[in-house]
Amino acid sequence: MSIWANLLHISYNFWSDSPEPRRLSAYRDEMQFDDGLWTELTQKMADSHLNMVLLDLGDAVRYESHPEIALKNAWSTARLKDEVARLRELGLEPIPKLNFSTGHDAWLGVYQRQVSTPVYYEVCKDLIAEVSELFGAPRLFHLGMDEETAANQPRSRLVVIRQHELWWDDLNFFAEEVTKAGGRPWVWSDHAWRHPQEFYWKMPRSIVQSNWHYDLAFTDENENDRPRVQTEPENRAWRYLTYLDLDDQGFDQIPTASNYRQARSFELTVDFCRRRLDQARLLGFLQTTWKPTTPDFRDHHLQAIEQVGRAIARTAGEPGDA
Repeated sequence: MSIWANLLHISYNFWSDSPEPRRLSAYRDEMQFDDGLWTELTQKMADSHLNMVLLDLGDAVRYESHPEIALKNAWSTARLKDEVARLRELGLEPIPKLNFSTGHDAWLGVYQRQVSTPVYYEVCKDLIAEVSELFGAPRLFHLGMDEETAANQPRSRLVVIRQHELWWDDLNFFAEEVTKAGGRPWVWSDHAWRHPQEFYWKMPRSIVQSNWHYDLAFTDENENDRPRVQTEPENRAWRYLTYLDLDDQGFDQIPTASNYRQARSFELTVDFCRRRLDQARLLGFLQTTWKPTTPDFRDHHLQAIEQVGRAIARTAGEPGDA
């Protein structure tokens, strides 16, 4: 059965450690989250025949191992377990996400300034183990690891970047902790945009890949000229080529679309990937909104779910789906 997933933010502290109240993605010490909308969206997902929800947890849970990173009104671990059970009753497989990219780790609080230290490794190990237990040993665990560049941290007060062997050492550390807990690690694939040769040499095939391409163009004059090293400034039109590179290199994929920019992103991503990729390694698809779970963005969230629902209906009965 193909995965039809949607990402929902429980926390929204992933883009900056700077508290700038007028910026949506700025750091806040309380959740940007509405219980009523959460319930509505998850029910809508079930009604639209989605079968997986990816939960961006961050600092929105008061973890027993590290309560010091929790937001003021964070969920208790009991609340999280109740929600995980409710989602399963709806027919939605709950999958956790903790983004350990230094470009998206404001949620780690003081530990975002201790990256790759013994203390940091202990904290990350504890969190992966606790979250895995709270989710009942989920089959997948998303580790993020995207956009770890200076260009993606323009408003952060402290910019941290791992590179070369350190980036790989830390990725493998996180992945091993997920595996120990009984899950399979899952990451974003954009490191391949900037370091393709190294990526395809060093990335374990056991790690599920989610490349992302949110624009509408899926054509290039010379697709054989790849893998490519992304240009500066970035050529967004090249991003879709990474789906083909990952396929060539034998990775399992969950391609990712978004209605952040374009309403047809999900539809076109599904069409392209089902046509061009090896269906045996195409695990399914992920939809994203990149908006907080708040009433101001209700329509945006509902539209994203509806886009997935239409794709499910359109592909029902085709080979490789159910």
